Amino acid sequence: MPLLDKSRPAQLAGEAAAEAILHESLTLPRRAASTPLRLQIPCAAIGGLFAAADATAIVTASLVGASFYQVLISGTPWNLNLHLGAGFTAAVLYLMVGRSSGFYQVTDIFSQRRVTSRILWQWLLTSLLLTLLAFLLRIGAEFSRGSIICFAGLALALLLVSPRLMKAALSLALRQGRVEGRRVVLVGLRDELAAVSEDDLLRRFGLTEIERIAFPGRATSTGNWPLAADEGVMRSLDDALDVARDRGAEEIVLALSWNDSRGIDLVRDKLNESPLPVQLLPDRRVRYLTDKPAFSVKPSLSIEIQRAPLSKLEQFSKRALDLLGAGVALLALMPLMLLTAALIKLESPGPVLFRQWRSGFNARRFQILKFRTMTVMEDGEHVVQATPDDPRIRTLGRLLRAASIDELPQLFNVLRGDMSLVGPRPHAIAHDGYYGNLLADYAFRHHVKPGITGWAQIHGYRGRTAEVGQMKGRLDHDLWYINQWSLQLDVLILLRTVVEVARQRNAF
Repeated sequence: MPLLDKSRPAQLAGEAAAEAILHESLTLPRRAASTPLRLQIPCAAIGGLFAAADATAIVTASLVGASFYQVLISGTPWNLNLHLGAGFTAAVLYLMVGRSSGFYQVTDIFSQRRVTSRILWQWLLTSLLLTLLAFLLRIGAEFSRGSIICFAGLALALLLVSPRLMKAALSLALRQGRVEGRRVVLVGLRDELAAVSEDDLLRRFGLTEIERIAFPGRATSTGNWPLAADEGVMRSLDDALDVARDRGAEEIVLALSWNDSRGIDLVRDKLNESPLPVQLLPDRRVRYLTDKPAFSVKPSLSIEIQRAPLSKLEQFSKRALDLLGAGVALLALMPLMLLTAALIKLESPGPVLFRQWRSGFNARRFQILKFRTMTVMEDGEHVVQATPDDPRIRTLGRLLRAASIDELPQLFNVLRGDMSLVGPRPHAIAHDGYYGNLLADYAFRHHVKPGITGWAQIHGYRGRTAEVGQMKGRLDHDLWYINQWSLQLDVLILLRTVVEVARQRNAF
């Protein structure tokens, strides 16, 4: 056959491969369609909105009060920048005083206590601080006494009116269901759950209930040992974990008796499987005390018995590194990935990419992407790990696996947010179930996003885990990484991964 006839299929295969890898990578299973957009007010933003209203009232009073006195009464010109600066300074001081006293906490805003005396005290302290500042900066002479009196009086009047108007608007938003707190799953004893209404949960703690799960009827808050590790309690906790994962809960909230320390430990140990924060609400007896005016304990009293593994700032910085690193890597490696796809197409028929369900953050399932290296596309309950002389691995596939080129499509998983550049390697669902039953802390691996590489991989735990001891070593390294995470550690792991891949250790 002429040479031209041979090159034509290769060209067509290359074009098909390029189209296939882009199509398969960008047409991953869609997430569930979102509900129609509706303007919601996050509960965490309410304090900021009230503070912004007070700041606006003070700045407005500074401008209007000064202009009213100097233009309409004294007939003298006034300095806009000077009074604008005074208004902003007074607003900052007032907000600092209010924040230090908890004036803008959501629980205080929702409470029915009168705030007139607090406003008077805060504005008096702000006025004294503003006067002291003007004296130290020697600018007191720039302000006329009349304009200062008009500013102070008008500001106080607006500050007294502002919270009432804001609370009226907040009440309307509450009636319309437009105020949303942190989305939580509420789980606990029946009698404790009955004492916590959805409205009470939102007003006291800034939480929005998406599901309520009660322990079996015999688990009550009476007796010395109300909760036991029986099938009913464990099933309820499993249901809570499933609902929290499937419905995107931000937190798990417990309604238990504070006298039952052993029961709380039991529930906490089970919920360690989830990376979500776990909060323990005050029980009925504690809430009864905090409702009494003689006690100074805040009505929002609760205990965080488990925190998220990464803070919001840490999650943001890690995600930023993922997006930057994956984007740059895709641009640099796309020619290699297209060439690899073309060679796979030429070697054998079938898809370019191998897909398999894995467990990610909070045990949510996603489809991992790899270049196809074997003759099988195993997924589900039975997945056989590759061996050094595995006949299922193709000739090209053996080279791709040795150089870890087969892992490159996971950069698309990183961009989608299913994976991170660095984290515990995700295992097949079948292997998760097997090792989860053998190793007590195995579920902790799901407290962060799985990664393309990780602390275990750069220490030799790469490839097949033929024995439980090997998986235990990998698990220990993964848990160390989760507990010691830092952005610098991620960068170090990425750099050392390049060295480990060059050595071609434990991959086949």
